[in-house]
Amino acid sequence: MTPPLPHRVALTPAAEQLLARLTARHGPLMFHQSGGCCDGSSPMCYPRGEFRVGSADVLLGRVGDGVPFWMSASQFAYWRHTHLTVDVVKGRGSGFSVEAPEGVRFLLRSRLLTDEESDLLAAAPAPLTGAEVAE
Repeated sequence: MTPPLPHRVALTPAAEQLLARLTARHGPLMFHQSGGCCDGSSPMCYPRGEFRVGSADVLLGRVGDGVPFWMSASQFAYWRHTHLTVDVVKGRGSGFSVEAPEGVRFLLRSRLLTDEESDLLAAAPAPLTGAEVAE
C-alpha cells in the first residue's frame, strides 16, 4: 500500500483559529505567496476572487477549511523542497492582507522535506497550476 502524499503546507493552531474567524467575517479566502522582499515575502490572505492567480502559479495545497494556498512559480522553484507552516504573529503586515486590521500578520515557517516526503512528492503528479484550476 502506498503511503499518502505529504502535505506541502499546513497551519499552526493559532493560524487556523484566525483563518476561521477571518472566513466567518469575509467569506471564502485564499493565500498567495509571491516572491520578493518585505511584504512580498509574507503569505497574503485575500477574499477568494479578489486576487487573480496567474496561469503558472502553483497550488501547494489547501489549509483550514479548504482554503487554497498558491505560490508563484518562481518562488516554488526555490521552495519545492520545503514544507511550509503558516503561523500568526503580532505586528502589522501588508494593508492588502485581510488579517492586517487585526494587529497580527501571517508568517511562514519552513523546514526541509524529509527524504521520504521528497521521494513521495517526486513520484506524484506535479502540483496543479492556475492554468488548470478554476476557482
